[in-house]
Amino acid sequence: MKAVQTALAAASRLVGILALVGPSAAADLTERDTYVAEPPVMAEPISEAVTPWQVRVRGLGVITRDAGSVDGIPGSDLDYSDSVIPELDISYYFTDNIAAELILGATRSTIHTDGSIAALGEAGSTWVLPPTLTLQYHFTNFGAFKPYLGAGVNYTIFFSEKDHGNFNDLKVDNAFGVALQAGFDYMVDDHWGFNADVKKLFLRPDWSANLGTTPLSGKADLDPWLIGAGVTYRF
Repeated sequence: MKAVQTALAAASRLVGILALVGPSAAADLTERDTYVAEPPVMAEPISEAVTPWQVRVRGLGVITRDAGSVDGIPGSDLDYSDSVIPELDISYYFTDNIAAELILGATRSTIHTDGSIAALGEAGSTWVLPPTLTLQYHFTNFGAFKPYLGAGVNYTIFFSEKDHGNFNDLKVDNAFGVALQAGFDYMVDDHWGFNADVKKLFLRPDWSANLGTTPLSGKADLDPWLIGAGVTYRF
């Protein structure tokens, strides 16, 4: 009988323990069953990708130094007409900061005598094609404003020379020159922007002509400024 009483007492204590633990365990199971995982954090949408290629269309002012000489004539000088032309350039970005740019455009220039030979008037005119290749560094830490500096080489081709007045057989030799550049793009979005650009070409070709039957030759110190503004498109 004593053994039965002991067993009943133990069973009674077990029931009491289960009664205390049961609600807590049930609540824990309920919490686990009703847990909903948080949705993954979505990455910010990225802008449409751009390619390494870029083009610009500019209006370009060509402003020459207006200096030169005729060999053997002291005080002789030359000057040249300035012009405004359309210009196309093509850029390729090797990195976000480093790019190469090829500038294309053509203009017509009239050559005037000056200094001690000013009375001779116009010597002639020529078309000028000055393709210029520069290597640029673009600064990228100013947001939409993207300034750059560049330096490179120019090879100017003179063609379709035309004689004026008493001059004949005008010839201006093609020549290499050094180019320095500074400018900026202001990008409206990933593709479109506005551009302003200034270049200085150091260009001094040789020239020759006949004044009547007298052969003349000398150097044309052009050294033009190329000042442009236009539209940028990044592919």
